[in-house]
Amino acid sequence: MTAHKTTPSRSRRRTNGPAHASARGRKGQVWGGLAALTVLGAAGFAAVGWTSPQDAPKDSRSTEQAKPVESSTAPAARPTRSPKPSPSPSTPVKPTIPATGPGTFTTASGTSAKAGTGTTLRYRVDVEDGIDLSAADVAEQVERVLADRRGWTADGDSAFQRVAGGATDFAVRVATPGTVDKICGQYGLDTGGELNCSVSENVMVNLERWLLATPVYAKDVTAYRALIINHEVGHFLGHGHVDCPGPGKPAPAMMQQIKGMHGCVPNVWPYDEEGRYITGPAIP
Repeated sequence: MTAHKTTPSRSRRRTNGPAHASARGRKGQVWGGLAALTVLGAAGFAAVGWTSPQDAPKDSRSTEQAKPVESSTAPAARPTRSPKPSPSPSTPVKPTIPATGPGTFTTASGTSAKAGTGTTLRYRVDVEDGIDLSAADVAEQVERVLADRRGWTADGDSAFQRVAGGATDFAVRVATPGTVDKICGQYGLDTGGELNCSVSENVMVNLERWLLATPVYAKDVTAYRALIINHEVGHFLGHGHVDCPGPGKPAPAMMQQIKGMHGCVPNVWPYDEEGRYITGPAIP
């Protein structure tokens, strides 16, 4: 999670039969009867395979609709073409993550509402230039995390407001692994191209972790992003690393979950639904 120093942080219509004229005399009646039988017989054959419009499926393209009566004079059916295979939507596409970037950043514009009732901490969101991330999208996600009632505002002392300029207390900065290593290294932290860190006024987020999370959170990357923000902002607020409080218990946000869960169950928030702080034994 955090680096730390040497030891760190389609219906077939039914057609009506031809109209019948009445004939006088018995002969006429016989022939009329024969004609009627003929028509009825024909109508009976025509009824084979006919489906009532009420029973026909709504989708006019459905192959389950009424089928035409088989006839030796009917043209041979054209062979249907198999649809071209398409890529499976479940096949994940691994994003391209550059090893390093220019070290310059774009700051998300606009200002958020204040979140929390405590002392307001002004922050900005920066995204390193040259990576395929929108600073506005990242800022929206960070805002949601910091405004969540299970986040650090639950301590009653902290409030957050995102700004685009002016004086700030800290910055959340998403950058390539190489740039994170460089900035964190300036303060003696070894992030090894894998970790995030919080140094001085910089909450540094490794692009690889932001996009891929960790194996425990691989199916819920959004949750892991919340863990990154809560963990690193927690350091900025002065919280240190803690260990798992016990098997089956929620992992504290300040636990280095990237290094193993140690029996704890995944959790990304500093506080629970009842406003209780989730912590564990302190790590020296």
